Amino acid sequence: MNLEEAVGYYHSLERFGVRPGLERIRSLCSLLGEPQSRFACVHVAGTNGKGSTCTELASILTAAGYRTGLYTSPYVIEFRERIRLNGEMIPPEALCRVTQKVRTAVETLASQGTTVTEFEAVTAAAFLYYAESGCDIVVLETGLGGRFDATNLVASPLCSVITSVSLDHTKILGDTVELIAAEKCGIIKPGRPVITGAEQLPSVLDVIRQAADKQGSELIVADPSELIPLHSDITGTDVSWQGIELHIPFCGTHQVCNTALVLSAVTVLRREGYRIADGQIAEGLAAATIPARIEIINRSPLVILDGSHNDGSTAALADALKAYLPGKRILAVMGMMADKDCSSALNHLLPLFSKVIAVAPSNPRSMEAERFRDLVLQQGVDAQAAASPAEGVSEAVRQLKGYDALAVCGSLYLAADIRANLLQYFSKDIRREQTCQ
Repeated sequence: MNLEEAVGYYHSLERFGVRPGLERIRSLCSLLGEPQSRFACVHVAGTNGKGSTCTELASILTAAGYRTGLYTSPYVIEFRERIRLNGEMIPPEALCRVTQKVRTAVETLASQGTTVTEFEAVTAAAFLYYAESGCDIVVLETGLGGRFDATNLVASPLCSVITSVSLDHTKILGDTVELIAAEKCGIIKPGRPVITGAEQLPSVLDVIRQAADKQGSELIVADPSELIPLHSDITGTDVSWQGIELHIPFCGTHQVCNTALVLSAVTVLRREGYRIADGQIAEGLAAATIPARIEIINRSPLVILDGSHNDGSTAALADALKAYLPGKRILAVMGMMADKDCSSALNHLLPLFSKVIAVAPSNPRSMEAERFRDLVLQQGVDAQAAASPAEGVSEAVRQLKGYDALAVCGSLYLAADIRANLLQYFSKDIRREQTCQ
């Protein structure tokens, strides 16, 4: 089995869809030797902010010298991002090894009439990899909900974290924030602390408090006002916390709330005996990164990579650019899928761009560069087409001196095409050491 075959195997299970319940993952992990029982973990659920929260906490634990696993979903650019150890993606040979074991177990269950879903199989593979790698601690992000999420097979996490809860997946989790919060609270385990944020809706906080009381669990409400802001820009926010100066490497006020959760989790882990020095908190937090999510590839000149491709995500990128780069001349390398809502993306972003270099991402569904260029020109913004994403980057680098910043956006496929090129061009920047190189 090679890497392509391993990834293809998991994707072949997509047709089984999302089917909540722990029976299948329990049977699967039983055949694999109960790997979920062989490492300590922090379990994270919520609607918004899970990825940032998990990434920051794992980065701090790695900086503190712990062998740290990080399990997240979905992946942004490459499948192996979902299973990381000390900031590095699972090596191809390791993914193939655990996949073969998982596949054998899945086929055994299939012969008994049990059909395993993709997420369950990937979760089992992650559990197995972390167990075999001797992880000291794993930061686990739920996939969907909490109570019946495959990651909830872990019996007694060091603590649970519930990030901001809002309406999402209502057909599966419930049509009110209170019902959704109750599903998220399924990760709270008897006698184990649970952390949530002071910014939660009062009704959501009530649900979490009741669930914690029922489980005999300490509820810790993280207060973001304890993080005193010092400076904020597109690269993130500098804060003071308990006399320590910290850099949060993700922009936006909501990220301060996420970091408050992380610091509360660190406090709990210290109480549990984990040695995490103040300097290691600062080092780990500053090193946290998520590829292609307003990712700062370079600071001077400023280069931003973002995989935004729908109305919500392009609006979020536009909001960040308006807030932190007002009046700046921004050059963009941009390409989109032909079946996406290009008009909304262009409406959000084109007023902020001085020029666009149009490219076609390497996907059969991508819009031709010339057609995309023409759409931009119709909106009154200067544009040119490039023959390929790599040529688009080269052309942008040649022209960048005339602009204040470069933004690469429009598609996760484009981000995957271009990220390595950008890191190569700007390899002298200290932020080049990214999670997913």
